[in-house]
Amino acid sequence: MSAVEMVVLVDDAGTRVGTQSKASTHGTSTPRHLAFSCHVVDTEGRLLVTRRALTKQTWPGVWTNSFCGHPAPDESMEDAVRRRAAFELGLSVDMIECVAPEFGYVARDASGIQENEHCPVFIARAASDLSLNPDEVAQAQWTTASELALAAAKAPWAFSPWLVEHLPQVLPHLPGGGHDNGVGRGAGEREHA
Repeated sequence: MSAVEMVVLVDDAGTRVGTQSKASTHGTSTPRHLAFSCHVVDTEGRLLVTRRALTKQTWPGVWTNSFCGHPAPDESMEDAVRRRAAFELGLSVDMIECVAPEFGYVARDASGIQENEHCPVFIARAASDLSLNPDEVAQAQWTTASELALAAAKAPWAFSPWLVEHLPQVLPHLPGGGHDNGVGRGAGEREHA
């Protein structure tokens, strides 16, 4: 991988249309680009949530799914998921599954920086212990899908906008997160921009 991190630009349908440096992509008028989010579960059915480092450029200190990232131009999504799990969490993952391939969102941080991502959502199983990268993650907590959905519904401002928006789609795929639990409804109704 080169010293300059590149992201894949996409159209509204998620079709690749070019590349651009990550640093020049994120601003007040961000072009649509490819990203991903991943929820990590363990063998006990617990779900890992993380709090973004306070030094992050966007959404510092908010709670979110286990980790996120951008695939490099010639990198498969599964390889990107493995790379970011290792980088952010010091974690090996297996059983990687895409559960929301068409998810995308636009959101603006309080600083004015806009995210505009075609952002498929994955679930992966933890295959090692955690070792948090403090530049990426301030805290990590194992919880349940139903507890996360309830917290996101009650206090959406404490969570990343992409988590709040994609959680209703992903919840049925998480252990203990089936449609019949009554939580998570309405969590994606918040306006982000």
